[in-house]
Amino acid sequence: MDVKMIALIVLALTVAAAGAFAFLASKSKTGAAPGLVDGRLAACPASPNCVSSEAGTPDSHAVAPLPSESWDRLAATIEAQGGKNIARRDDYMAAAFKTKLMGYVDDVEFRKAEGAVHVRSASRVGHSDLGANRKRVEALRAALSAYK
Repeated sequence: MDVKMIALIVLALTVAAAGAFAFLASKSKTGAAPGLVDGRLAACPASPNCVSSEAGTPDSHAVAPLPSESWDRLAATIEAQGGKNIARRDDYMAAAFKTKLMGYVDDVEFRKAEGAVHVRSASRVGHSDLGANRKRVEALRAALSAYK
């Protein structure tokens, strides 16, 4: 194969990959957070792009719940961290965050429980998030702890 052919193949693969990423970003803008399932946050899928504090979550997806006193500051903290509050009830809150580069949407949900606020953060599409959801939960935790 000559250099021109190799360059053409590389270009075609690059365009195809960019198109696939753009399609996934567009697809992630549709849909919504799963909400509560039997009074709990939905379980994480097997893919590594989700974390949750609900009991029974595998260690690879587990995060600690937030302190119960953080509930009243969640909405403002979400907005300050760049998220958009989507839904709020007495015991449930949902927010959406967009990634900076491609605009992928991740859902972050909270469930007010006795003595804690459970949290679930998950990508709407794709397989890996390179740890983005775990980092987001920890950034929210750090921001909420600054209020103490």
